Amino acid sequence: MDHVFYFDGDSEKISWKIQSGDSIAEQNREHVQMYKNKVTNLQSKYIALHVGLFWAIGVFIIKNEDNIKVMCNEKEMFEHFKFNKEINDEFIKNRMRFIKQLISQRKLKIEFDLV
Repeated sequence: MDHVFYFDGDSEKISWKIQSGDSIAEQNREHVQMYKNKVTNLQSKYIALHVGLFWAIGVFIIKNEDNIKVMCNEKEMFEHFKFNKEINDEFIKNRMRFIKQLISQRKLKIEFDLV
C-alpha cells in the first residue's frame, strides 16, 4: 500500500498525519517529561517521525513492504535522509538508527520529499 507521511514537532509536542488512499490517520502528542522543553525543534521532528512510524506499524496502518512518501519540512533533515548528510548531534544519530531499523525490519520502501 502507498502512504504519505507528514510529521512535525517542537519542544513541547509532536504530531503526524498518514494518508493512505482515501483515509487519513492523525495523531498529536505532548512530549514525555524527559523530552518536554529539553529537545530542539529539529530533534523533536526526528522523535515525531520515529514515534509516528512505530505507531502506524503498531495499529496496522503501515505494513511490511509498504511504500511511504515522507514529507520533510526541514531542509537539514531532508538532506540527512536523502543524501546521508552528516549531522553532529548524538540524539539525532540515535533516533536515525531506530528509524532505519524500523525501515529495514519492515522492508519499507521510503522516499523523502521536501515541502
